[in-house]
Formats: sequence, structure tokens, C-alpha cells
Amino acid sequence: MSIVRILVDGYSLLHAWPELAEGQARHSAVAREALVRYLQQYQDSSSTPVTVFFDGASNPVKTTATSAANNVEIIYSKTGQTADDLIERTTHRILPFGEPLVVTDDFAERDTVINLGGSVMRCSEFIKELGHSQEDLQRNIEDHNRRERARYKKPR
Repeated sequence: MSIVRILVDGYSLLHAWPELAEGQARHSAVAREALVRYLQQYQDSSSTPVTVFFDGASNPVKTTATSAANNVEIIYSKTGQTADDLIERTTHRILPFGEPLVVTDDFAERDTVINLGGSVMRCSEFIKELGHSQEDLQRNIEDHNRRERARYKKPR
């Protein structure tokens, strides 16, 4: 079965990635926005839809609705829910369409997703994957620019 969507435990990934938005609190809007920018780039290069889940209780804006900023789906849990609850429910609902990949370092969450039939990836591995994706994209851009420069060089 192929991966049809990547489900990211947002705060789990932010805590595992201290280099992202250095000097900012892990629950800050700046850190969340930086994470979403990276996820958008990954989604663009991989063509796999990404949904990132945050616990809404720590969201100062108290957003509880789903928003689609930059085409990455961002979901904040409502009061009385956790991001983990939403990830589990989403995993269950996606399975008839294909396999979701859940990115989290929460051991209980990982076990639940595996028991439901989904795939899991540790945050450190996903951060490496994001880095490789960025490197591939940069290499493709450089190759494209090199070909275009050669194509438009004037003959001497």
C-alpha cells in the first residue's frame, strides 16, 4: 500500500528539531510557522499531502477549526481533545484509501497507529528526510539553471 497522506504531530516534531526557529519557544507561533513552511516545501517536492496537528490548548489564538495555510492542512485540537486523538481518528478514516504515515516520537501514539494499520516514522528520521528532500530540490534547481544557461549562451 502506498502512503496517501503524512500526519504530523506538530509539537512532537518541533521538540525534536531545536535548530528550527532557534531561540523561539517550541509552542510559539514563529516555531509553528517555520515548521509549516518546511512541511509545505516537502509536500511540494514529494506530492504527498501533509496534515499537521497541534494541541489547541496551547494555541494562543484558540483556533479550533481546520485551516489550509499554504496547502498544508493545519488542525488544532479542541478543548478536551488532543492532537493524538485526532491523529488516531484520521489514521482510521484514511486507511480505506491507502496508508497514512504518522510522524511522532510519542511511543503510545506510534503503537496505536501501527495497531490500526498505519505506518510511523520517528521525528529524527523525518527531519533527515526533509533535509534530503531540500538537497534534492536544490540540486534539481541547479541542474535546471545550468541547462538553461547553456541553452541561451550566445555563440561566439
